Amino acid sequence: MTERVSAEQLIDDLTSVVRDAESLLRATASQTGEKVQEVRARAEETLRHAKERLAGVEEEALARARALAGDADEYVRANPWHAVGIAAGVGLVLGLLLSRR
Repeated sequence: MTERVSAEQLIDDLTSVVRDAESLLRATASQTGEKVQEVRARAEETLRHAKERLAGVEEEALARARALAGDADEYVRANPWHAVGIAAGVGLVLGLLLSRR
């Protein structure tokens, strides 16, 4: 069975990878040699690109969340009784599920 990973989980995981990579680069800063320097330079460049992409993904996710919140707000204002009914239905379902435990 495949699990669907949320965007927030993905961002958290990528942030952890970036943080760990930065720590690794700091820990190997004292290592010398042409090959080590070449690998460090590539790793730093890859890390920089990953951080830029991650920032873009975060901004996009926030923009989408704001848009969805705005749409929901408009719907609730236009249809208050539908919103109350939906909230009551969700509350009832959650209450039934929690009472079974």
